[in-house]
Amino acid sequence: MPTKQTARRKPEAGLRTSDVESERRGGILLLTLARPDRRNSLSEAMLAALQTAIDAAAQDEGVRAVVIAAKGSVFCAGHDLKELTAHRSDADGGRAYTQKLMAQCAAFMQSVVRCPKPVIAAVQGAALAAGCQLVATCDLAVAAEEAAFCTPGVNIGLFCSTPMVALSRNVPRKRAMEMLLLGEMLPARAAADYGLVNRVVPADQLMQEVMRLADAIASKPPATLAMGKEAFYLQSEMPLAQAYAYAAGVMVENMMHAESEEGIGAFLDKRPPVWGKS
Repeated sequence: MPTKQTARRKPEAGLRTSDVESERRGGILLLTLARPDRRNSLSEAMLAALQTAIDAAAQDEGVRAVVIAAKGSVFCAGHDLKELTAHRSDADGGRAYTQKLMAQCAAFMQSVVRCPKPVIAAVQGAALAAGCQLVATCDLAVAAEEAAFCTPGVNIGLFCSTPMVALSRNVPRKRAMEMLLLGEMLPARAAADYGLVNRVVPADQLMQEVMRLADAIASKPPATLAMGKEAFYLQSEMPLAQAYAYAAGVMVENMMHAESEEGIGAFLDKRPPVWGKS
């Protein structure tokens, strides 16, 4: 969904698979879930394509931020239930395949967290189950006013246990339990109140706002962002005293880095900082 702002960009050569489209816009990597006929469900192939893309982004010095968007009226409907159900005829009733897929999904979600580049979700429609998990896993999320969020597994006898991991780390416990126990649709504005998304905008402004955020992030010093993102997630799982001790160590390493030397020097000299390669 191009906007006047994004239309002025000169996209670099991109990658298209049957499941995920990849496009470079300067320092921004735009990944688009391109399976609208299946509501962008996270099939085994979709997860593999996303894993490959996020791993490549982590290693690419030219990528400063990643945006995950989607085609169609649904951002992501979660796991492909038809794909999972097809394996019920396996000798073990599908246990091994389900274990494999859950491990694959968990590995991808953790890769998003570990990726040194900030990852932003652009949510244009419903984000359900593992789709809601993906939104919660991203570092930032912007939603269109029509977007909605739901962990509906309880309604079909399959509690959203893996989405719960990301959800419970993004919203207060009772809010998370309400979503998990009721399985009801949460409108975008309420999702913002819960803290699941950062902001809500009209649909025709979604990508413009997302790219504005991505551009702002891309202008920051990359090593500093990578250190900060890693530290944010690690310290959040630590007891208070341990978190302060760890964060103090990160501050020391950050202070010794050339980026802080340049940034502080530029501030004192009253000039714009130069972060090296862009």
